[in-house]
Amino acid sequence: MIVGIDHVQLAMPPGAEDTARAFYVGRLGLVELPKPEPLRARGGCWFVAGSTQLHLGVEADFRPARKAHPALIVSELKRFVSEGTLDARWDDDLPGRLHCYVDDPFGNRIELIDAG
Repeated sequence: MIVGIDHVQLAMPPGAEDTARAFYVGRLGLVELPKPEPLRARGGCWFVAGSTQLHLGVEADFRPARKAHPALIVSELKRFVSEGTLDARWDDDLPGRLHCYVDDPFGNRIELIDAG
């Protein structure tokens, strides 16, 4: 039986770890996790917020995920978006749920959902 999700992975282009850190740590406020030694040579970065892990893996022929996406729960979403100077695309297709979409620096779509 499946009891949970350990992590979600998105792709990124080779050599863009610093750009990933600037966005995921600097703008979204996630914390970087050290990758296990056997995986470090592959490149990429791992991040965590609470019990949610988001991994970025390197793909040589990288193409951003424009439809598939992780959805992160955010407290005080409007304030978070404003303070993070995020270019949010707000949507009202989920009745009773405040949410928006942002793109990471590589064009991957990320949904942000208000915790309230």
